[in-house]
Amino acid sequence: MTLDEYILQHIDPEGDYLHRLWRDTQLKLSYGQMASGHLQGRMLKMLVRMIQPKRVLELGTFSGYSALSMAEALDEDAQLHTIEIFDEIEDFIRHWLDGSEHGHKVHLHIGDALDIVPNLDEEWDMVFIDADKRLYVEYYEMILPRLRPGGYILADNTLWYGRIVEKARESDLQTLGLQRFNDLVAQDERVEKVILPLRDGLTIIRKK
Repeated sequence: MTLDEYILQHIDPEGDYLHRLWRDTQLKLSYGQMASGHLQGRMLKMLVRMIQPKRVLELGTFSGYSALSMAEALDEDAQLHTIEIFDEIEDFIRHWLDGSEHGHKVHLHIGDALDIVPNLDEEWDMVFIDADKRLYVEYYEMILPRLRPGGYILADNTLWYGRIVEKARESDLQTLGLQRFNDLVAQDERVEKVILPLRDGLTIIRKK
């Protein structure tokens, strides 16, 4: 038994619906590994339980696995807005949102987050960033003024399969973007921050 298998056997199950969504993601979408999956999904749900947000923003919906994982823990009067730039997977996402008992808490937006977020008249309690790695700094600077004091940003992939500690090639814009982001957050006195080595890195940021 691997350590990953051991962990999955000793945490809450993901449930039949999310498991079927995970399988469908692997079968029908390119880069299926981008879906959050069992461990990270339960982690996101737990963080929502702890933070108890009323307004959640997600940048990067992909198949909807992470959105539905968070929606499980949201109160009935809470809402999650999720933004996906690739319109070719909109039908897939809406199918799985519509079929979930928690899907009514999720509002899907298709387009560029940098265009959409400024037009959403919301103060966010919690934001999950899992979109274009090249733009994490831009997302962060856009979101932080719209985050309530004491609110949280969760940034995914911030260890980037270990490449984050290497000297990135000029053409490796994703690694360079994440390195810029990590350096910015580390020096930002407006927030508290910690990096968890979950999958390929999850940074938890609390606005002071």
